[in-house]
Amino acid sequence: MDYTVATDLVTFHHPAFWGKGTNAELRSWLDGHLDQFWSTVLTTLVSTGVKGLELTFSPGSINDVAKCFGSGLAFKSELDRRGLRVVSAFIADGPKWDTTTDLAVVVADAQRRATFLREVGAEILVASLPMRRTFGAKPPLFVDHTFMARMADIAHVVGEAVSELGLKLAVHTESNSTLWYERDIDLFMVMTDPCYVWLCPDSCHISLGGGDPVRVAQKHNQRIILAHWKDASGPITENLVIDQTIYEQQQRYMVNFGSGVVDWRGWAAAMKRTPGKDIALIELDAASDPIGQLGAGTQLVANALNDRL
Repeated sequence: MDYTVATDLVTFHHPAFWGKGTNAELRSWLDGHLDQFWSTVLTTLVSTGVKGLELTFSPGSINDVAKCFGSGLAFKSELDRRGLRVVSAFIADGPKWDTTTDLAVVVADAQRRATFLREVGAEILVASLPMRRTFGAKPPLFVDHTFMARMADIAHVVGEAVSELGLKLAVHTESNSTLWYERDIDLFMVMTDPCYVWLCPDSCHISLGGGDPVRVAQKHNQRIILAHWKDASGPITENLVIDQTIYEQQQRYMVNFGSGVVDWRGWAAAMKRTPGKDIALIELDAASDPIGQLGAGTQLVANALNDRL
């Protein structure tokens, strides 16, 4: 089957790949070397055979692209020259759906991103629902019908707004968020219109929540326009502190492809039945060896999609 292997640029956020000792050192270095970051990332992608990329957290964000290349069209020209393309962008630094009181601000931010993505030839804008609160925190956050109805209302407005620009809104299943457990996903899917709101399941994060990513993919296959392929060590059984460090805390549960609990044969079979079947997006959260790990991931994807596992 024909498909594009892509990766989320968070793959390149490990300080060791850049010869740095800590994340703080890497962030400090990047302030004055954004052009070197992009040159290295794009050259590395070409060397691995990965053809697609998902824009994400800084320094791999839409804002960083604009700062480094000047415009989406200039960035697309550089990608075209290298045989690469943007497939999607994840809203990592936008207005928060649970705290922003002016919905127009959320919509304007999504439209700005959609306009950029249209310039670079991408069709998918990925968002996530708000994070849960630490278990036991006061006041608690109950992810109930009332809460999810509010999230569905926002998703509908955003999804409709970006659809006018030719984009599709896909909502990502993030660990410790309000779209983490299988029950969360089922509730959100039944409350949203499939014409305007799509799903971006992440095989790792669903597993970390104790769910079955294959079952999720099978159940909601016609809503999946994009999926993140990532392996997991198993469910998170402790109550993590949900603060600004939550993404770093979760990384210890993410493992190399093929060494975790994800059923790749079942996942690949389910992906073939989705509208997003032409993209296999490998996500490696801060890989110390992105070349080797992307190569291994690309091979696993090929084996899984061609039923050679």
